[in-house]
Amino acid sequence: MESCHLKDSTMEARPIVTSKQKVEVVCGVPTQVVCTAFSSHILVVVTQYGKMGTLVSLEPSVVANDICKPAISTRVLLGQDEPLIHVFAKNLVTFVSQEAGNRPILLALALKDKSVEGVRALKEVIRSCQVW
Repeated sequence: MESCHLKDSTMEARPIVTSKQKVEVVCGVPTQVVCTAFSSHILVVVTQYGKMGTLVSLEPSVVANDICKPAISTRVLLGQDEPLIHVFAKNLVTFVSQEAGNRPILLALALKDKSVEGVRALKEVIRSCQVW
C-alpha cells in the first residue's frame, strides 16, 4: 500500500510565536527581558526578581488630530495598581507599540531598580530583543 503525503503550500515553516530573551546587569541588578510577538499583541516581560510581577495592558488609541502618535492607555490587569507602574509602563514600551504598527502591549514588570537611568537601560535591552 502506498502512503500519500500531501504538502500544503499555504503552510509556512515558521513558528506561531516569535520570542527573544536576554539577561543583562542593569544598574547592578541582573535583569531578564523576554519579548514575544503574538498575532494581536506583543508580550514584554522585564524582571529583576525571576517572576512576572505586575501585568499591565497598554492599548493605543487613535486621536483625531494626531494619527501618527496615538495616545497609549494603561491598565493594570494583575498586581498593585499604583501611579508609578503606569509611568514605568508607558516609558518602557510605548516605542514598542509604535514600531509594531500601534499594536497593543502586555507588559509584565518586576523591578528592584526604579531609577531613570535604569529605565533608559531597560529600554535598550528591550530594543535588543526586538520581535516586532
